[in-house]
Amino acid sequence: MLWPLFKEIAHVFDDCNAIFLNSPKKYFNTINFVYCNIIRFGMANKYIHVENLGLKDYEECWVYQESLFQKILDAKVKNRREGTDYETPNYFLLVEHPHVYTLGKSGDLSNLLISEEKLAKIGATFYKINRGGDITYHGPGQVVGYPILDLENFFTDIHKYLRFLEEMVILTLAEYGLKAERSKGETGVWLDVGTPFARKICAMGVRASRWVTMHGFALNVNADLGYFDNMIPCGIKGKAVTSLNVELGKSQLSMEEVKEKLLKHFAALFKAELYKKTTTKLF
Repeated sequence: MLWPLFKEIAHVFDDCNAIFLNSPKKYFNTINFVYCNIIRFGMANKYIHVENLGLKDYEECWVYQESLFQKILDAKVKNRREGTDYETPNYFLLVEHPHVYTLGKSGDLSNLLISEEKLAKIGATFYKINRGGDITYHGPGQVVGYPILDLENFFTDIHKYLRFLEEMVILTLAEYGLKAERSKGETGVWLDVGTPFARKICAMGVRASRWVTMHGFALNVNADLGYFDNMIPCGIKGKAVTSLNVELGKSQLSMEEVKEKLLKHFAALFKAELYKKTTTKLF
């Protein structure tokens, strides 16, 4: 893709002195062209700031996501309006939420099987939100990840983006000896696909605008599976849900270990460099 640009650079510098002597203005215009295109095509921002937020209220985290999402959008709009090409930031939030059910913009409310009174009784909340997908549950023991990326720094393909998120989870689960898979027509990560024992271990739902993403995935690690009985997960009837600790016959697994494995595979798939908010390089 960059070969025409490289040829242009070669032609420029092969005859650089002649261009400068005959037309200094043309010389500086050409150098500016080369510089701008190197920045645009060769130096996309592949740095991602990672924040491990711990246990955080869903609405509070949603507002924070929106602020980062809007920050990237504003930078892109400014670049287009002013003809500049400043880099846009990327973020990756990792979090656990108190018990909460969320319904995507195209979801069916009837997939929530309990009343507001019962929600209060079990200490859960409910939000209708602006991601894709149907209903899902978040709670303690889940690794929830929100990559807030400018995909123009990586690739402009939402389907590829979702498949990479799935692959990150599949590779992570393989490190625990599990053969996880995709299920045709059902975004997320599953075990024993195509059998009567198919069960979902990771849900996904994203929003994208101008190639900027938000929302993300929820991987069950030490999840209380009883909370899934209060809904039809992702609106898919007749399919079970599982958790990593259940599959491995453990009472608890290290959430931090799972997060590190997810980040490692994410960095490799996206060819990105991940940094903690303190600028310590992770991968």
